[in-house]
Amino acid sequence: MRQSCYSEEQIIGMLREHEAGVKTKELCRNYGISDATFYRYKATFVGMMVSDPQLLRTPDAENAKLKRLLAEQMLDIAALKDLASKDF
Repeated sequence: MRQSCYSEEQIIGMLREHEAGVKTKELCRNYGISDATFYRYKATFVGMMVSDPQLLRTPDAENAKLKRLLAEQMLDIAALKDLASKDF
């Protein structure tokens, strides 16, 4: 999917303008976007403050951290199973 021409802060600014009473058609014409794009932005960013887009990025970092922890645990379990299966 193509990257947006507008930053998350700019998109939230558009949505704030819409909340202030600017009509959808006028916003789309001013920013050069389609109605569908505007409504997709609205569905994604509804109710967000300008500082909130950072919250969208944090799950990626957290997921990477959790995947590393899971991989380490799986290695530990495999090593313990290997030790347990050997006869002493």
